[in-house]
Amino acid sequence: MEQVPVTDLETIQNFKGRYPRQLWYLFFSEMWERFSFYGMRGMLVVFMVSQLAMDETQANLQYGATQAFVYAVTFIGGLIADKILGYRKSLFWGGLLMIVGSVIMAIDPRTFFFLGISFTIIGTGFFKPNISTIVGKLYHDNDARREAGFSLFYAGVNLGALIGGYLCIAVANGTMLSDIVPEALRWNVAFGFAAVVMIISLLTFTQTQKSLGSIGVSPLMTTPVAKRRIYEWLTYAISVALVPVMIILVSQTAYTDAFMFIIGPLAILYLLYEMRNFSAAENKKLVAALIFMVFSIFFWAFFEQSGGSLSLFAMNNLESDFFGVTLDPNGVNNSSNSLFVIVFATFVGLAWLYLGKYKLEPNTVVKFGLGFLFLAGGFYIFYYTKFLANSAGLTSLEWFTLGWFVITFGELCLSPIGMSAMTRLSPQKTQAVVMGMWFLASAYGQYIAGLLGAGISEDSKNMSNLEKLTVYADGYKDLAIYGLVAGILLILFSPLIKKLMGDVK
Repeated sequence: MEQVPVTDLETIQNFKGRYPRQLWYLFFSEMWERFSFYGMRGMLVVFMVSQLAMDETQANLQYGATQAFVYAVTFIGGLIADKILGYRKSLFWGGLLMIVGSVIMAIDPRTFFFLGISFTIIGTGFFKPNISTIVGKLYHDNDARREAGFSLFYAGVNLGALIGGYLCIAVANGTMLSDIVPEALRWNVAFGFAAVVMIISLLTFTQTQKSLGSIGVSPLMTTPVAKRRIYEWLTYAISVALVPVMIILVSQTAYTDAFMFIIGPLAILYLLYEMRNFSAAENKKLVAALIFMVFSIFFWAFFEQSGGSLSLFAMNNLESDFFGVTLDPNGVNNSSNSLFVIVFATFVGLAWLYLGKYKLEPNTVVKFGLGFLFLAGGFYIFYYTKFLANSAGLTSLEWFTLGWFVITFGELCLSPIGMSAMTRLSPQKTQAVVMGMWFLASAYGQYIAGLLGAGISEDSKNMSNLEKLTVYADGYKDLAIYGLVAGILLILFSPLIKKLMGDVK
């Protein structure tokens, strides 16, 4: 049953202080959901290579397909939230599906891998875009505190990613809790963690959603109850019925290729259809949003090597010593970026506020450009590690971590800023769809990430470990160059893009 609003929207948006209290509730709900998601994400490629006997090229393609569908389905989830369920019910339903998927993976990940993944993909599509949209609705459109709020929310994302990203893969690899967890059950327990924390996430949301007032209720509240129930239950039934379809799509990467060629143009066509009802100024803002989406595709294609080729690089080519402390290299790869985000996200958000007081804050386009420059710097450091390798093809975990330190500032210049920009550039009645398209752009980034990683892996087949390291490192050098070019282009063309954005800074 839809929650009765107990706090009006105006009261919520006119909060005192730096952050609304509702943001903290959403912070913790998202934190646990991201623990589940990133814990599972960090295990995928290693699991496929070590437990499902896939070669590295196929594992990269499979990873790209899986992650692409995770983010592609968010567009559909956003659309359904806008038109039928509302943000709250969409989020709850998505959480339930993710719990089912995680439980399946915990029971028997080797037999039911694609079944569990498929439930998780569909569930994430309902959950992810809508909680971000709810965050945006806590603020007036021109509230200067909005980006600081998204930065804090993003810190919650990364706190979950930090814990889940390290704990799950370390348990699975036997470098953590090995005295407690039997070797035969390590992967089961690792996937089980994802199920437990997802339950905590959903309970956190359900127990605090009354504080959201009218935010996120069904858009069909004025529709007769019986008719609304039919729409809702049809949505639930169809989403479950799509699980077998998703199994086929994810397990056969050729279908992923076809899907990605279709879903993007359809999404753009739908947005063009919606644009006919908006003013010229609103449509210019949507064009600016699309430009940001296109550039974000390339950013995530490079960044998401973290779950693909960089996972294999960490497994094969990184030492386990970190300034005298033994750590799981893949755990570091999966979690170091999140640690740096937690430490620096709030400071970056406050820095934007400080610069804004003196009218020195760079606009959103320049921030995007800076994001690519930091990304390029980090990948150049990954390339540089090849000069530090020993004869066994193992290189410095410390330098590798430094690369992630630099990339983190690129992410903080782009991801929370991008989410905030999507909510500001889109008309009120299509915000969830635009947020869904933002995540759809991420889907294309994930898809391309898999192709890039597969290309690197293919080039390194039948090579020694030292030769593999060289091939991977040279691939990262190419990505650094592409990132540098993208950053320069964004900064050079920022005045033109800023004109399209109108009154949005």
